[in-house]
Formats: sequence, structure tokens, C-alpha cells
Amino acid sequence: MAGTLKITLRRSLIGEKPKARATVESLGLRKINSTVERPDTSSVRGMIHHVKHLLEVEEIG
Repeated sequence: MAGTLKITLRRSLIGEKPKARATVESLGLRKINSTVERPDTSSVRGMIHHVKHLLEVEEIG
């Protein structure tokens, strides 16, 4: 797992549990359609897996 992940928030956090909201915020996403790049590590993959229904993920490099 080397490289970078491009993570985009595609769905609203309205109605989500506080733990899911905190996970999205810890990834650095604030608003719908905001995008961040994070290293492809197991901890980041775990956070993505927890809220995968809200995100769009693309592998870069």
C-alpha cells in the first residue's frame, strides 16, 4: 500500500451517528464535495471503510 488516496465527501452528514461524523471530520472533510488527499495507510483505509457509504475514493499513484 504505497501512494495517495483522493477522498471526496459525496453525501450529507445529516442523520449520521456522532462516531461517523467524527470519522469524516478526522479525515479532513468539512462540506459536501470537499476533497482531500491522504496517504494510503491501513489506518486511513479503516476510517474510509467505516464511512464508505458517504465517500468517493480514488487511488493516485
